[in-house]
Amino acid sequence: MIVRERVFDALAEVYDPELDEPITRLGFVSSCEVSPGGDVEVVLRLPTPQCAPNFAFLMAADARAVVRRLPDVGEVTIRLEDHYTGDEINAAIGRGDGFAGAFPGETADDDLASLRELFLRKALVGRESRLCEALLADGATPEEVAARRLKDLPDVPDAVRCAELRRRLGLESDPDSPAFVLPSGEPVAATELRRWLRTARLVRMSLEVNGGICRSLLRVRHGVEIDDPEEEVLSR
Repeated sequence: MIVRERVFDALAEVYDPELDEPITRLGFVSSCEVSPGGDVEVVLRLPTPQCAPNFAFLMAADARAVVRRLPDVGEVTIRLEDHYTGDEINAAIGRGDGFAGAFPGETADDDLASLRELFLRKALVGRESRLCEALLADGATPEEVAARRLKDLPDVPDAVRCAELRRRLGLESDPDSPAFVLPSGEPVAATELRRWLRTARLVRMSLEVNGGICRSLLRVRHGVEIDDPEEEVLSR
């Protein structure tokens, strides 16, 4: 029998594209109901009714996909609540359509796949830059940082998520692979580390500005407090 806890565990695999945090942790799951027969209805409520339709669609479609993978699940209904394009997205998700099915003529489905990949890469850059800065602040040299392997990184959420993001992007992610890589998957050379880090900070800054806005909206709309990743203490 499918139980509500298993549905929530599955939904924890769905991430907000900009914040790169699970929708369950962000408080986006407004309700989750499981019938005795295994039918599931999940209601999502985002930080603002004006959340970008492509982001909203990605999260709703991903939620449907992870719940449908559960064994013994029946009909799955994912519904966006209080969103200005909720009717269009809910209808398309219910039919199993892609983004173009919700907004004909707006964009092709492969463009949404490109958007997903773009934010996965940005999330990887942002998390790698935090890890790199922490190692340099602890006294490591650029040569020592560049020589690190994934298995050498501290056991913190950023390191775990970096490995996962690299798997999602098809980049080398075994424990002996370089800890810090370019979007191409090539390792960051020691001679280029500080230049790479300056660029990575700019990427991270743009994500954090948007993330700060989302966190403020979450506090006002849901009363949810989400820690700023910059305040994480990385320990070895």
